[in-house]
Amino acid sequence: MILASPERIERVRAAADAVAPAVLELTAEIAAVASPTGEEAAKAFFVEKVFLQEGLSAERDALGDVVATIPGQMPGGGAIGSLLIAAHIDTVFPSDTPLIITRTDDRLSGPGVGDNSVAVAVVAKLHEVFARAGERPAVDVLVTGNVGEEGLGNLRGIREVMQARPGIGAVVALEGHNLGRVTHVAVGSRRYRISAQGPGGHSWGDFGRPNAIQGLAKLIAELDAIPLPRSPKTTLNVGHIEGGVSINTIAPTASCLLDLRSTDETALRRLSERVTRLTTRGGRSNGVAFEIETIGERPAGVVAVDSPIVRMAALALGALGLEPSFDASSTDANVPIALGIPAVCIGLTTGGNVHRTDEYIDVAPVASGIAQAALLALAVSEGLAARAL
Repeated sequence: MILASPERIERVRAAADAVAPAVLELTAEIAAVASPTGEEAAKAFFVEKVFLQEGLSAERDALGDVVATIPGQMPGGGAIGSLLIAAHIDTVFPSDTPLIITRTDDRLSGPGVGDNSVAVAVVAKLHEVFARAGERPAVDVLVTGNVGEEGLGNLRGIREVMQARPGIGAVVALEGHNLGRVTHVAVGSRRYRISAQGPGGHSWGDFGRPNAIQGLAKLIAELDAIPLPRSPKTTLNVGHIEGGVSINTIAPTASCLLDLRSTDETALRRLSERVTRLTTRGGRSNGVAFEIETIGERPAGVVAVDSPIVRMAALALGALGLEPSFDASSTDANVPIALGIPAVCIGLTTGGNVHRTDEYIDVAPVASGIAQAALLALAVSEGLAARAL
């Protein structure tokens, strides 16, 4: 498989170099707008304005997803389909987080600059890279700033975008960090809230009554003892627990948040069923009533490492002198992968301190990340046109 001619590669590299300063400036502007998961409205309005200023036709749906179209040589794609380049706009930071963005010669720093403001900036400028390189994608390329990727967002943004556009034939999700990473395995998850309820009472006078905290602790110990397969990798984690009234009160209520993950949908389903059975049985055995509520569900799946879209992603990196690494993660690509649509997630630059207020990205590699995204988009769009994906 040949990704592109040497001439195209050089034109795209030069275009990416020219656009990189504007991408970095836009990254800082995007990062300065608060966008916690579930509260993305202000960022959605801002991204829509940016797309329109870039001369793109943009639509914003009821959730806050913003979608614009870069017209291809085959408008609409027909039965072939269009390519979606997805970048999520939500962040992990509460709305009252000070959004102080700083820049040095080497780094751009601040909450959300890498996860995922730089990716949103790249999709906004991708059309300019094509134009400067004298390229036009073979099919329409849809670009998004979509909501709900982080935490309990449950990938609701990318789900809505794809459900509303059944003609999407391939997807490339962009993340700001981890340049060189090609995510082709979707780590699925099931997330639950387990609530425990007992009669409560005084720790001395009513001693012996069932205690919701202690009952929940026993259940958690049972869950922790579940044997988990190493292959496919499958995990169970209690990430949060709360409950009780005071030190001298028999706790009437308690709850925990449970995160189950696997790269295999069957393994994830089996673990989920076992957790549900143990929770139900626990309520009968210790006098504490339990309820289990699903609060998040992300599908698992795999795109073969030798599939055309994964090979194209690797070749795009190789054309820029970068070594690809292949991994598993939970990203917006989970949704198309689970639907059987060719998809990968790629990183755009290097950096560190992800999900911290002192998060940063390295400035120098951004141009390579932009070039990678453009080369991959052109190759995948041509693969769709040739029905080779």
